[in-house]
Amino acid sequence: MKHMFRDIGCIGLGLVLGLSISLSSKENAKSYSNDFNYPLLQDVLETVETYYVKTIPKEELVQAAIKGIFEHLDPYSSFLNHQELLDLKDANRGEYFGFGFEVASDKNQISIIAPFANSPAERAGIKAGDTIIKLNNTLSTEANLSDILTEIKQHSLRNQPIDLTLKHHNDSAEFEVSLKPSIITMQSVSSTLLKGNIGYIRLSSFQENSTKDVLHSLSQWQSTELTGLILDLRNNPGGLLDQAIKIADIFLAKGRIVSTSGRFFDANSDYYASPQAMFNKVPILVLINKGSASAAEVLAAALQENGRAKLLGETSFGKGTVQSLIPILNDGNAVKLTIAQYNTPKGGNIHEIGIIPDVKVSSETSSSKENVAIIDAISAQTDVAQDHIVNSAIAWIQHHD
Repeated sequence: MKHMFRDIGCIGLGLVLGLSISLSSKENAKSYSNDFNYPLLQDVLETVETYYVKTIPKEELVQAAIKGIFEHLDPYSSFLNHQELLDLKDANRGEYFGFGFEVASDKNQISIIAPFANSPAERAGIKAGDTIIKLNNTLSTEANLSDILTEIKQHSLRNQPIDLTLKHHNDSAEFEVSLKPSIITMQSVSSTLLKGNIGYIRLSSFQENSTKDVLHSLSQWQSTELTGLILDLRNNPGGLLDQAIKIADIFLAKGRIVSTSGRFFDANSDYYASPQAMFNKVPILVLINKGSASAAEVLAAALQENGRAKLLGETSFGKGTVQSLIPILNDGNAVKLTIAQYNTPKGGNIHEIGIIPDVKVSSETSSSKENVAIIDAISAQTDVAQDHIVNSAIAWIQHHD
């Protein structure tokens, strides 16, 4: 399989820390000729700095100009200062400080992509698909979306609590939560053996060691005659794209995994499975919901469209773009920039559409106790089986040999 250039396929880790999850691009900073010194922008900055009624430092004006550029782009591109860049790298290794939810700002609203397991957001009852109505009693509007996202980020960095007013998906009732940031340790991969020799692997995100951890889980079952395998991608907001591709390759002996397309050469790639595969005769069921996004959708689509697995659950989030982390030479900053879109093995573009499961099961039918992230419960087989979606998956496998 082709070597993956270090792009990210995530939505970044919400504005909790500047999102999500990235791989470093090998693209060097471009050097521009003197013809591109942007005299108009420079003239505007100097005019405001000289004549505006209040004194505004040039650095503040430059930051405002940068902010304006990214407000003009898609919601997944952003400027990261040095601290935010460090936080992003920590998140790739499975630990960061924040509120524990991932967001997307689009369609004049801020939506929760997914809460992270064992996070303040999850413990407060925040769910995938929730909409943020207010932050600290400030109404979220089309005009101030960027300011609200910035304030959430700043409160996290300064270790300050926030008050949120939200609405659940398809529910008009508002509810309020208070969140205090904390250190969140994200266990990317967890596994257990369910009744009937059904292997269960929970992938909460795609981190640097996710492929290694999946292989470790599978190796424990090499001498077990598995009757089925469940890959749980619910509330998985994405992460490192190369990890999703490598995990798909574990289960595929042939076929395209994903393709990417963009304006510059390295953004255009096709990724195919290598001939070796594990448990290639064991039926696989992949669990998805509206919190399954980006790299999680890459893995789900690869297994579905190559006929290797069935998908059970809800239509996924629908994030079909690829971000790359491009270092900026000044002060250790970086730009997280959308550089490509990805297509499923059959050429489909799922952006803002999502992946439709083969077997539709709504999580709304489960109780609040059952909605607690299963990653907290997988230490005991009986606890896993209490999740009604997992129970549905077990029943499906047992009746579709």
